[in-house]
Amino acid sequence: MRLPAACDGRAMLRALVAPLLPFLLTLPLAAQSPRLDTSRPLGAGLLKLPKEDDCFGFVVFGDRTGGPAEGIKVLAQAVTDTNLLDPDLVMTVGDLVQGYNGAELWRTQAAEFKDTMAKLRMPWFPVAGNHDVYWRGAGKPVGEHEHDFETTFGPLWYAVEHKHCWFVALYSDEGDPATGEKNFRKPECQRMSEAQFTWLAATLQKAKGARHVFVFLHHPRWLAQYGDDWQRVHALLARNGNVSAVFAGHIHHMRFDGKQDGIEYYTVASVGAELGMEAPQVGFLHQFHVVTVRPEGFTVAALPVGATIDPQRITGELTEDAIALRERQRLEVKGFVAQGAAPAISVDGAVDGIVTLRCDNPARRAIEVQLLPRGDGYEFAPDHQHAVIAPGGTAEVTFAVRRAASPTPFVLPQVERRCDYLAADRRVALPSRLDELELPPPAALGRDEAPFEGALQLDGTGACVTVPAQALVLPDGPFTLECWLRGDDFTGRRGLIAKTENSEYALFGSDGGLDFSVWLGDGYVSARTKSAVLTPGGWHHVAGVFDGNEVRCYLDGRLLAATHGKGKRKTNELPLVIGADPDRTGKPGSFVTGAIDEVRLSTVARYVGKGFEPARCHESDADTVLLLHLDRDFGPWAADSSGHGNHGRRVGTAHCTVERRDAAR
Repeated sequence: MRLPAACDGRAMLRALVAPLLPFLLTLPLAAQSPRLDTSRPLGAGLLKLPKEDDCFGFVVFGDRTGGPAEGIKVLAQAVTDTNLLDPDLVMTVGDLVQGYNGAELWRTQAAEFKDTMAKLRMPWFPVAGNHDVYWRGAGKPVGEHEHDFETTFGPLWYAVEHKHCWFVALYSDEGDPATGEKNFRKPECQRMSEAQFTWLAATLQKAKGARHVFVFLHHPRWLAQYGDDWQRVHALLARNGNVSAVFAGHIHHMRFDGKQDGIEYYTVASVGAELGMEAPQVGFLHQFHVVTVRPEGFTVAALPVGATIDPQRITGELTEDAIALRERQRLEVKGFVAQGAAPAISVDGAVDGIVTLRCDNPARRAIEVQLLPRGDGYEFAPDHQHAVIAPGGTAEVTFAVRRAASPTPFVLPQVERRCDYLAADRRVALPSRLDELELPPPAALGRDEAPFEGALQLDGTGACVTVPAQALVLPDGPFTLECWLRGDDFTGRRGLIAKTENSEYALFGSDGGLDFSVWLGDGYVSARTKSAVLTPGGWHHVAGVFDGNEVRCYLDGRLLAATHGKGKRKTNELPLVIGADPDRTGKPGSFVTGAIDEVRLSTVARYVGKGFEPARCHESDADTVLLLHLDRDFGPWAADSSGHGNHGRRVGTAHCTVERRDAAR
């Protein structure tokens, strides 16, 4: 059967091209598309090239006046922002000067505005607003400040052609044609003169072939409060067929009134004028509009003043110093002394002392810090302190701290740390931080405590107590580690009391077994049960003993495992953790779920032989290094009753509550 001629042609083409494909794939793609160059044979077809049309942008500034004198700084910042965006031109929508005055002050204000706008790298074009033309005081001329405006800023109405687009500036405050009165609150004063209307009609005819026509005026006269004169202006704009958008100001907040007959209506907020409220999300802010124009359309975006960032100002030094201040800056209590005869901190919660704080600066430039202490029930004098700290230096400030005795729980105060980085050309405010003010525990904490039934509650997800390594002076040789324990869940790895990570010692209750390990010589020597012995929900006394020759573990006074071992104990700087096990950085893990009570560390082998009767409450003697009754909380501390002041710090949700061990056992 003979194929159709078209099919024969396609087959012939495939036959001719197939042998050439490997060669064609190696050809530079520039031969196929001059705008794309790659030496890779695949993927070029996935890249969509950008448009090459005649695109440009312009910016629209809102009102400057009506607010505080400092508003000129907002305008200056908007000029800086706009220079970074580099549009072709800038349009204003009026109220350039405060006005409502006579000639002399008006000219001073006009000079200030022009000096600020002169820093723009691109041309700018003014629109007259009521503040620019209204006169107050004696000697009011005809037209009020209209002559001043036209001899200082430019015509009251005009048009500019640029890149096949027209920009039309209208004057919306000509006043009442019958009386000449200027009053934007009266609709009869918001009428366009026949002279301006005739000029506008002729100008639109000239712009008939333009891609876009953009119109600018001060008052959004399409709103109802300005009467109905804008209806004939809108009809004229709509008939032209190429008027794309109208921009106005005056009301000091943004609004978009939709598209009418193809014309979009925008009101710009403020570049320094008074704001009715601080509400950026509903248009009350200092901002400007950025318009991007293409042959087929345009887009409008609003940028807050100050939001445009010059990337050249974000130097490596600046970012590295900011990171250093976040990660390495330290605030510490250098000293805390009593102000009078009473202790600086008492166990009844009273505080009366002088605290000295030291703050450092790890950055390469100076910083200014502001420290603001706070806390319920606390009084500080002064209420804040400032300090400028040189690069690599430190500064110290002092506060008087007072708190009355109270039955409410004692909580440490906090201090807010605000930091300004003093860059070469500006001050950079960094995020503030809130630190706990690390006041020392009362000197009497843990001494002569009245009997109390309590235990440390642990949630198994981060709660524990830590005791700093430097607080525990445990000489090499015999020692005993013990506590009372109620575990609610022993599955998995469970650190009861630990100072491990490849050295020191620990008690573990993993999977219900009991393990006491001590690093002696070259490694751990462990006394470990072969099966689960810990009962969930019940109280147990657990003890680990090293007597210099043997490592033993006891449960409820019964010897369960013993392993011979000798050697020097390897020490570390990690904390002793109650209710968990520290990793090599000291971070706790393998948490206990349940409760721990009566933790004691001693420099003697307290238990020998096969068994003993565990004491319900441990006592302190000359061999006791640490004794935590864990009966009640005071601030963040777990009180040490050994007499050495080795108080622990509670972590997470760890807290002490009433719990009778004899009833649960």
